[in-house]
Amino acid sequence: MYRSHNCGELNASNINTEVTLAGWVQKSRDKGFMNWVDLRDRYGITQLIFDESRTDKTVFELAKTLGREFVIQVKGTVIEREAKNKNIPTGEIEILVTELTILNAALTPPFTIEDETDGGEDIRMKYRYLDIRRNPVKNSLLFRHKVAMEVRKYLSNLDFCEVETPYLIKSTPEGARDFVVPSRMNEGQFYALPQSPQTFKQLLMVGGMDKYFQIVKCFRDEDLRADRQPEFTQIDCEMAFVEQEDILNVFEGLTRHLLKEIKGIEVDKFPRITYDYAMKTYGNDKPDIRFGMEFGELNEFAQHKDFPVFNAAELVVGIAVPGAGNYTRKEIDGLIDWVKRPQVGASGMVYAKCNDDGTYKSSVDKFYDQEDLGQWAKITGAKPGDMIFVLSGPANKTRAQLSALRMELATRLGLRNPEVFAPLWVVDFPLLELDEESGRYHAMHHPFTSPKPEDMALLETEPGKVRANAYDMVLNGNEIGGGSIRIHDKATQQLMFKYLGFTENEAKAQFGFLMDAFQFGAPPHGGLAFGLDRLVAILGGQETIRDFIAFPKNNSGRDVMIDAPAKIDDAQLKELHIKIDAI
Repeated sequence: MYRSHNCGELNASNINTEVTLAGWVQKSRDKGFMNWVDLRDRYGITQLIFDESRTDKTVFELAKTLGREFVIQVKGTVIEREAKNKNIPTGEIEILVTELTILNAALTPPFTIEDETDGGEDIRMKYRYLDIRRNPVKNSLLFRHKVAMEVRKYLSNLDFCEVETPYLIKSTPEGARDFVVPSRMNEGQFYALPQSPQTFKQLLMVGGMDKYFQIVKCFRDEDLRADRQPEFTQIDCEMAFVEQEDILNVFEGLTRHLLKEIKGIEVDKFPRITYDYAMKTYGNDKPDIRFGMEFGELNEFAQHKDFPVFNAAELVVGIAVPGAGNYTRKEIDGLIDWVKRPQVGASGMVYAKCNDDGTYKSSVDKFYDQEDLGQWAKITGAKPGDMIFVLSGPANKTRAQLSALRMELATRLGLRNPEVFAPLWVVDFPLLELDEESGRYHAMHHPFTSPKPEDMALLETEPGKVRANAYDMVLNGNEIGGGSIRIHDKATQQLMFKYLGFTENEAKAQFGFLMDAFQFGAPPHGGLAFGLDRLVAILGGQETIRDFIAFPKNNSGRDVMIDAPAKIDDAQLKELHIKIDAI
């Protein structure tokens, strides 16, 4: 055997034991008559000692040839270490080596395989297999495994059954572009890679599986950012004979279980807020509630004076920033420049300082008196020592701008502690949203989401006011999961397709199989999908998901390690019936 123990398990209780270890050379220290080598594997580091007076001469000389990342096997005796290292579990012992075998020599790696590396992101992505040897990446992958195992345990104990669904499916409009795969055996036809297993999990409910889950790869051909990849992993779930409350209880329970088992944190029942409340109070539908700074709408107390900027605005809205009353003019001007950036898009910002003596000093004192500013403070919840920042303009745009400012200020003030977890549910989303360019309505979630029964009559007259039987779970300002109660009868599904602009033939061509299935006794059903990559990253205290994915893509959707995507040769193109002159 290559090893009797791993490099992280030996301690003082093993002294005088003969052992065999294998792993990578982390580093070596040659003192002439004595040579120490740190041997590393997934489990830890064990120090090896080669002593000129106690080690065979051939073995001693061979040890001097070892370079970083050489793969070796050693045999020897566990002895007490003179200079103990309390920072590692094996720090009380070392191995007096009697036999050394070089299993594989290694080139000098392009960056140091240490926690604090000298390698930039690009070079580490190119040599990802080396990056995985570093503790931060290795531990992130082990952390992901632990989360996935807890998910499987929890759901399996509730009688959920894990079922695999196909990867080669039919292209369906789910909001993002599909990755398509040409079919060699069916000329001119294409499969699509699934954006989610949505229709298949609904068909499993028709099939009577009752409780389904799957930790599954999904694919979306969309622009990338730190928390997105072209391929990502969902915890995909569906249940039959349930209402919204049943689903919220099950998956709130799952999230509380993960927080307890993974982080050791007990969380009370999750707050629930409506979509409308979230937008009005926080400016977005995934609010971070670890801190306050809730929006205060100021129209009533800002549009009664001769300040044309506010008078012309659809919405005047502000937030109270705790302790910001001591900001310098330079700091305030910096924030004004920040909100004017193209990424935020505000034209300017008004501010009002809440003095310790109860008076106010603002950038618009010419137009507003102390009574007015006092009302601003009351509505935003500002206290002495705080600063009120106010934006104005079109309602939706202004809320989004203030939301961005709220998050930026919270980051600067240290209010977004990654070890504090504040989950909540957002419910009662709009069923449809209007695309201003096309003038058509689109499903806010997907076309299979059921409307609130009490809003059905509005589909004909005011479709924009129809609420969906949909819900999102939000954690620390990130949507980590979302789902809905589904439509389960053919007539309602046909009606939904009609309002989404599908002709009867288009709906039949795209989703005829699902509507046919509904005619054979489809039960009421609903579900939810968590984004596993994002969930793991947040639980791990990180903003980005890459380090929790073994082989991620870069911001251009490329795998720089294997150089994909890549061209294929002419013979393959011809076999796939793809015209070469079209490429």
